[in-house]
Amino acid sequence: METKIKDLLYDPTISKLVMLFLGITIIWILIKFIQSRFIGKIKAADNRHRTKKLASFIGYFLTIILITTIYSDRLGGFGVALGVAGAGIAFALQEVITSVAGWLAIVFGNFYKTGDRVQLGGIKGDVMDIGVLRTTLMEVGQWVNGDLYNGRIVRISNSFVFKEPVFNYSADFPFLWDEIQIPLKTESDYKYAKDTFLAIMEESLGDFAKNSQAAWNQMTQNLYVENAQITPMVSMSFDENYMAFTLRYIVNYKMRRSTKDMLYIKILEAIRASNEKIKIASASIEVTTVKND
Repeated sequence: METKIKDLLYDPTISKLVMLFLGITIIWILIKFIQSRFIGKIKAADNRHRTKKLASFIGYFLTIILITTIYSDRLGGFGVALGVAGAGIAFALQEVITSVAGWLAIVFGNFYKTGDRVQLGGIKGDVMDIGVLRTTLMEVGQWVNGDLYNGRIVRISNSFVFKEPVFNYSADFPFLWDEIQIPLKTESDYKYAKDTFLAIMEESLGDFAKNSQAAWNQMTQNLYVENAQITPMVSMSFDENYMAFTLRYIVNYKMRRSTKDMLYIKILEAIRASNEKIKIASASIEVTTVKND
């Protein structure tokens, strides 16, 4: 019995399997130890997530190196067989290969990162995870009005970065321009209305304008883009029926709904306090009757 055990231990195939098992065990015990003792203490969720993914990638890489080292004497024949089957494998796994290439483009091309709000393949949401094959989003919108989560988790192939535009709401410039349109009757005091609306936006969104100006200046140092007005602005148009005031302002990409709600409340309060200097226009329908002689 002891002789058989010794023979098994001295057998090259068995000894390589034992070495492989021990090596993989040591690698992943070390990776898990680092993730639990060190990476878990990183306070920023985004940095903690990316560091954890990097540690897992290093674990897989070391595992491949270990397998290659242990079975280096058999890789010659395996390489020939793989070369013969390479064309068929590439054709069958073309979507997988494109997704892996997309992952490399995302990671090294700065398309987006975890925490960003993006739109991929017609789906808008916040990036929860960037895998080798798929990006996971917490979806925003659809049957839910405004920029709010609807509860669906969507996994999108990384190959979409080569097929469709990638919209990033929060990359180099984490602010968006938004607009509110206020229709007023033509007899309203348009100068008073314009000054009132502008004062409301400047008072409510002054901090946004300051922070966004710094972010805009930083972005223009790295990218070519024409200068734009960051401060709130009010423009007017009119026809024979009513005047339309467009309130344009800049806001954080996650606060469009709450900011618009706050502005509507203040605008309505200002209209009620204007002593009819500002009158909201509304559609009217005139009904006429035709008398038959």
